[in-house]
Amino acid sequence: MVESHRALTTTARTWTTPAALPFPQQPARTELIEQWHRRCSALGLTRVERPDFEPLMRGDLAVARERNQRLFTHAAPVMEMLFEQIVDTESMIVLADVSGTILHSVGDDKFLQRADKVALMPGVNWAEHSKGTNAIGTALFEEAPTVVHGGEHFIHANNFLTCSAAPIFDPRGNMLGVLDVTGDQRSYHQHTMGLVRMSARMIENQWLSDDYSNRLRLHFHSRVEFIGTLLEGIIVVGMDGKVLGANRSALDQLAMSSAALRMHSLTSLFGTTAPAVFDHFRVPLPAPMMLCLADGRRFHVAARFNGPQRSMVLEPHVAQVPTDAAVNARPAVTESRKPLGALAGDTANSADGTLFSGLHYLNTGDPQIEALIHKVQRVINRDIPLLILGETGTGKELLARAVHQDSNRARQPFVAVNCASIPESLIEAELFGYEDGAFTGARRKGSVGRIVQANGGTLFLDEIGDMPLALQARLLRVLQERQVTPLGSLKSIPVDIAVIGATHRKLRDMIESGTFREDLYYRLNGLVVKLPALRERRDLEVVARRILLTECPHATPEISAAVMSLFKACAWPGNVRQLANVLRTASVMAAGEVEIAEHHLSDDFLEDARSGRPVQAPQVPAAMRVAPPVADAVPVRFPEVSDERAVEPAVEPAPAQAMAESAAPRTLGESEVELIRNALAAANGNISVASKRLGISRNTIYRKLRRAK
Repeated sequence: MVESHRALTTTARTWTTPAALPFPQQPARTELIEQWHRRCSALGLTRVERPDFEPLMRGDLAVARERNQRLFTHAAPVMEMLFEQIVDTESMIVLADVSGTILHSVGDDKFLQRADKVALMPGVNWAEHSKGTNAIGTALFEEAPTVVHGGEHFIHANNFLTCSAAPIFDPRGNMLGVLDVTGDQRSYHQHTMGLVRMSARMIENQWLSDDYSNRLRLHFHSRVEFIGTLLEGIIVVGMDGKVLGANRSALDQLAMSSAALRMHSLTSLFGTTAPAVFDHFRVPLPAPMMLCLADGRRFHVAARFNGPQRSMVLEPHVAQVPTDAAVNARPAVTESRKPLGALAGDTANSADGTLFSGLHYLNTGDPQIEALIHKVQRVINRDIPLLILGETGTGKELLARAVHQDSNRARQPFVAVNCASIPESLIEAELFGYEDGAFTGARRKGSVGRIVQANGGTLFLDEIGDMPLALQARLLRVLQERQVTPLGSLKSIPVDIAVIGATHRKLRDMIESGTFREDLYYRLNGLVVKLPALRERRDLEVVARRILLTECPHATPEISAAVMSLFKACAWPGNVRQLANVLRTASVMAAGEVEIAEHHLSDDFLEDARSGRPVQAPQVPAAMRVAPPVADAVPVRFPEVSDERAVEPAVEPAPAQAMAESAAPRTLGESEVELIRNALAAANGNISVASKRLGISRNTIYRKLRRAK
């Protein structure tokens, strides 16, 4: 999308720099306009119609906007960016729904006032049956990009306008609405239509990514340098190779309608299969694939998998993909990586081979996490608020995103607000939005606010305990009434949101001290779950491995036994986030090597780990010692010490014996064997009991004792 923005910005600059150009007149054009005008006359319109100043009632407009909230969500950022490029050009940008009703507009204040005189404003219908020939209505009728300039408008009152509009389609070819740039007819420029079409394609591509975020996408063009730009074609492919959808550029390049393209599969279209595509892109840094149509036309193809808010990985266990593809079947990605994304493994596999990330993939072998997931799964789609407690860095936002992905709201927005990172003076405007001129420094045309942005989806309030007390009352009212009133506005906007809160603070203590509202607490805690700290979890190796898979997808190093022992002894005050930072540095230092060793770790971490300051081995609760060990539940592809845990033995040696042993230096391996023997003695030689008490597998006990002989 960065390339798309850059291309659009470049086009906008070339559009605003030269002087306005005369509108070209061609005989074919004149004949086309006459045809459109005859169509309007047949509708009973006259060219001296007075502008219709009866827009939709406020409530009806709110309903129309709510019905098209997803269209607005994708279009609004594009419109704002476009407006920044055409500011002070006597122009405006208009978004209309599929019926021709204007939903939203931005533009120069003076021109907006002129547009108001012909009812070119939100709530007014500009379909042809209402306003005659005009770019919005005619583009809807023709289902194609349309320019209507000056006197080409059917109604004389609109002759001062020049309008360029492009329809917006979803990946299945259904029209969603129209994007339009309108200005004074004297300021016409030939690049306007191209600018509008590119903007519409940006919206369509975002819609496609949203609809098929967890499906394989093939990005193609006959010229390899155009892959990654707005000119590339994109088709979405199911795991069985069937074409599910495509963008407009794909339809143009393939010369097919959307319905015709969806009748094809990869085999009938390009003469290949999904397994062949996966096989091609499983190597590190693969080159674009060359595919041919039946008529001989050749295209450069890149396979990508664009998941929400994280880099997505094509795992080896997808249907029909050979298992030897392993973890190298990864497309090129441009999204920024998040350390906590590795905890989720970035993807998961459903029974039908569809890739997605969700709650079940967070289950990495720790019994506490497994119990937490079972609880959360029971309340999904039940309109029960979720409150996530846990230390900083434990992955609270990751859990919230997984809940959103597994809910019925997965295709709607997930909006995260960190209440601690936004200045207190701005958090109210950030959450609730504001009208134009609501306060000094406010953006022109205001802002919808994060709550409205989350309409239809999930609002994640991170660090809710840091929200100012005065705002807590407003948030409580929004959660109760499901309406939000922007700053400086007298009207309320209805919202439909699922709310997930998170904090590292003790809210009950804050309630007693008067810094957190008790009524808001009970509104947020429909289900309260606590994410365990990393030092309390039994899946450290799985988490570390997945972080490395994200950081080094093509040549993932192993973790040496010595390093893993250090990791197990560390208290990890920064939790998963700290582990990710340590491994990120270590993976860079170990580039090209097969194993991360101690000398690859940063000096400060080694100093802390060896000095024992924050690295005291945690006590595992007694209830946890009888849980199934990780090594028995998760396939092991890790170093030999992968299923050990730093756990105190059930019976400690006598004090005198302990003092004598501590006086003599021992290796880490000797200490491990001593722990195992003590546990076995306490269990009367029962290996199953000892393995449960130690939290390791029976195979590990056998292996350690065999090596000690």
